[in-house]
Amino acid sequence: MTATNETTTELLEFLKTSEYSLALEMLETGDSRYLRDLKVNITNVMDADHLTAKESSLIALAIATNAGNKVLMESFRKMALENDANEAEIAEAVACDSLLASNNVFYRFRHFMGKETYNKLPGKIKMNIMLRPVSGKEFFELMSLAVSAVNGCEMCVQAHEKSLIDLGTSEERIWDAIRLSSVITSLTKVVS
Repeated sequence: MTATNETTTELLEFLKTSEYSLALEMLETGDSRYLRDLKVNITNVMDADHLTAKESSLIALAIATNAGNKVLMESFRKMALENDANEAEIAEAVACDSLLASNNVFYRFRHFMGKETYNKLPGKIKMNIMLRPVSGKEFFELMSLAVSAVNGCEMCVQAHEKSLIDLGTSEERIWDAIRLSSVITSLTKVVS
């Protein structure tokens, strides 16, 4: 077994899956050093200094859901359960992603257009889940920020970051969530 094969095996074991994608096969066949980087990156961000294992798993689940990556959705769902998340918190991570998909499109449009007319028209998008989230207001905002960053909505990123700061969240905690989102996004391109 080559070092690349071993790294792939370790990555899949970490994710608790045996799903072997074409992208993984191509990286492995090409003896890509990137596989080692990816494995190190994922293990580092999942063990963040300012997020619990449960929080990391739930954010990772939201990002995997955002990408529509069923293999990673199941992997991070299992991790979340192993880290004491309950089914309501898991459902909320999925709901957060879905809501933010809508909001990110809506607010990006408003931002891109910069027309007062669009800023005054009501969105009429229900967001009751944000009022009393199962996982708590601060963590829901953190997941919302992570999804919004992945989706590239400047208005939403700025609004969620401000809410988090107002709630007393440290910039280090915010940074850990963003690092996690970026690495999970890269993982969605390789594990599917």
